[in-house]
Amino acid sequence: MQSPTEKKAGVYTYIAQYPIYSLAWSMRRDKKTRLATGSFIEDYGNKVELVQFNTDTGDFSTDSRLVIEHPYSPTNLMFFPSSESTNPDLIATSGDYLRLWEIHSDQVELKALLNSNKSSEFNSAITSFDWTEFESHRIATSSVDTTCTIWDIEREVVDTQLVAHDKEVYDISYGAPQVFASVSGDGSLRVFDLRDKERSTIVYENSSPDTPLLRLEWNKADPRFMATIGMDSNKVVILDIRFPTTPLMELKKHKESVNAISWESRIGRQLCSVGDDSRALMWEVVSPNIRQDIDADMDPMMWYGSTAEINQVRWSLVDSDWVAITFLSKLQLLKV
Repeated sequence: MQSPTEKKAGVYTYIAQYPIYSLAWSMRRDKKTRLATGSFIEDYGNKVELVQFNTDTGDFSTDSRLVIEHPYSPTNLMFFPSSESTNPDLIATSGDYLRLWEIHSDQVELKALLNSNKSSEFNSAITSFDWTEFESHRIATSSVDTTCTIWDIEREVVDTQLVAHDKEVYDISYGAPQVFASVSGDGSLRVFDLRDKERSTIVYENSSPDTPLLRLEWNKADPRFMATIGMDSNKVVILDIRFPTTPLMELKKHKESVNAISWESRIGRQLCSVGDDSRALMWEVVSPNIRQDIDADMDPMMWYGSTAEINQVRWSLVDSDWVAITFLSKLQLLKV
């Protein structure tokens, strides 16, 4: 079905029937311009919609049969992290539970509901998760109950569960096989190596005391670098994990709070940040002589202004020319 679309040079807009929060790009070679959007409705009934973008015409299309009725607003969405079209066509969602869905041509079927607390009818909310190509049989989740959980999704069992922080864990990101990082309401960013489960390394603590760190993105293309943002902060903190505790740089050109960040995924030199100032800023973060080239007052290499606060950003996992952002009920694709 053809969907409501706005076009202007380099900017393509899909208008959903609900406010959008969560967002994901497909990696599949046969579906590389497919996205998923998750609604933000303050009610039990929410939706996940699959949206196909046609790069030749600039049009979006959807299929009402491929809309997921989702309990509560999904906190994160990710497609199966592989470009191979021989793999099952799966999408994972988080909220009250971690769920796995299988996408068919005419329906989306719930494949698994993963519950780590079988002894209770209640489950602690899952704030986010990560699912990567090098660990495609495992999903790492973060939760408000201070834990991080590694799921074996093939066996549908918990592989490992760690008490990761002193307060809620808000985000989680893989850096290498068996290695992930998380950020928390306690203001710390910690790295865990599952080969030594008794220890974690504090890589960074928020310079604002008692202020949570909300988002974390480990640079998959260049895992020396991470980016994180704090609550109500206009700064993006860039970390070089070879030199922990001291930020490599702070990107400070947003005029209001930053809401989300995303690395360019093929080379990992660029980062996009979005915020309450209705702007998406593109930064050239990683250069060959990065430690010599640091500019304490760095400007973005380009920026885009929207008409409302931007909630989410995701750089395409397959084609670095495309960045997706969401605000109000709009999914917007930017040709960069």
